[in-house]
Amino acid sequence: MGELKFLLGLQIKQAKDSIFINQAKYTKELIKGFGMENSKPSRTPMSTNTKLDKDEKGKPIDEKLYRGMIASLLYLTASRPDIMFSVCLCAHFQLCPKESHLHAVKRILRYLNGLLHLGL
Repeated sequence: MGELKFLLGLQIKQAKDSIFINQAKYTKELIKGFGMENSKPSRTPMSTNTKLDKDEKGKPIDEKLYRGMIASLLYLTASRPDIMFSVCLCAHFQLCPKESHLHAVKRILRYLNGLLHLGL
């Protein structure tokens, strides 16, 4: 049967004494799909001074795009607990996303672009 290398989108590398799981291929496709492959990598998924709120005065954005980004990132949290807090915070604003929320999601994508091969 052979060594397990892929399972449900997860890349699995088995060593003698450990197993490494990541989603580098999915992450690469995700970043490319949202047109962020040439973006400057970010050092953190969210700035420490970012305060996301309803931003009622902000410019509305396409809900379908925003929800697609959030759904893709939520799937990625299976192997990337480092983005869990930031993605869940952004997920709160799926009902009426504004430009400020989109900037926060794009920062997460830029962070992922710099650390593609991180995993468990």
